[in-house]
Amino acid sequence: MRSVLIAAGVGLILSILLTPIAIRAFRRQGLGQEIRDDGPESHLSKKGTPTMGGTVIVSATVIGYVAAHLVFVGDDGWGFTATGLLLLFLMVGMGTVGFLDDYLKIRHRRSLGLNKTAKLVGQLVVGVTFAILAINFPSNGLTPASTVVSYVRDIEPLTLGAIGFVLLAYLFIAGFSNAVNLTDGLDGLAAGASAMVLASYIVISFWQFTHDCAREALAGCYEVRDPLDITLVAAAGMGACLGFLWWNTSPARIFMGDTGSLALGGLIAGLAIVTRTELLLVVLGGLFVAVTLSVVIQVAFFRATRRRVFRMAPLHHHFELAGWTENTVIVRFWLVTGMAVAFGLGLFYADWLSFAGL
Repeated sequence: MRSVLIAAGVGLILSILLTPIAIRAFRRQGLGQEIRDDGPESHLSKKGTPTMGGTVIVSATVIGYVAAHLVFVGDDGWGFTATGLLLLFLMVGMGTVGFLDDYLKIRHRRSLGLNKTAKLVGQLVVGVTFAILAINFPSNGLTPASTVVSYVRDIEPLTLGAIGFVLLAYLFIAGFSNAVNLTDGLDGLAAGASAMVLASYIVISFWQFTHDCAREALAGCYEVRDPLDITLVAAAGMGACLGFLWWNTSPARIFMGDTGSLALGGLIAGLAIVTRTELLLVVLGGLFVAVTLSVVIQVAFFRATRRRVFRMAPLHHHFELAGWTENTVIVRFWLVTGMAVAFGLGLFYADWLSFAGL
């Protein structure tokens, strides 16, 4: 438990301390956010706010994870694991794709960076590489990921095979990285929501660690590789998000940009894959799912009828144009995320009760 606190604490402190340094450095370099012309008029005043703050989130997460291992090196014979390193690879890789997108936006002074094809190719390379590696590196008969579709644990009849798993993993990684990216439209919204989802994965992975079949084969135990190391990554990520939120909350002094949103979305999807809770993520990340669906519905309905379902998509802009203040939308969406996380954790615990016969 001490190692989890170290990971979260270091991630939090580094993020709080490094973000103002990043703000000053980005201002000097002129790395300011470009605002989409068709967005709410109230957002035009945000033009020029430093962006690419996701570099701080990613750095603080990696350092927080490493620090926990350095402080407790050799404890119980555990160290860096394939699962933990793969999660960091996924986060850094998706963050790199986002960084290129942010850089092109700033360089060309436009609200769009990488074209859709280049962005998808980048996500494809990182996501597929992660998926292929995740079904290798066995330890005690377990690999970081499973080729079986999972809800709260593997659903044995739904075995995909290696190719099917790689495809599903890519869809999850690309889908949730883009979902967090779409949600990152208001000050602190994506950072706060991501912190809550990451907190849920601290609970899930630590519970799996304390009920690990490799430690004691009891009813309801979990067959997950390196659950404690997964907890460290989730804790470091949550701490980094909370520290960044100190400066990103309204009125934001810095934006995470695609660097942060793609990295966080990739990390969250990766956590679902390695904890065998892929379908549960749809509940835990309900806000991200709803925001993405609002865009899909808006585009599909408009192409079919030339009419709009929402005043503007993504969903948070619809409520802004309906008269809600930005802070009202943010807090209420955080509340929705909190309820989704609570419900998802309830489903997770109910599953354990059923297996444990309680």
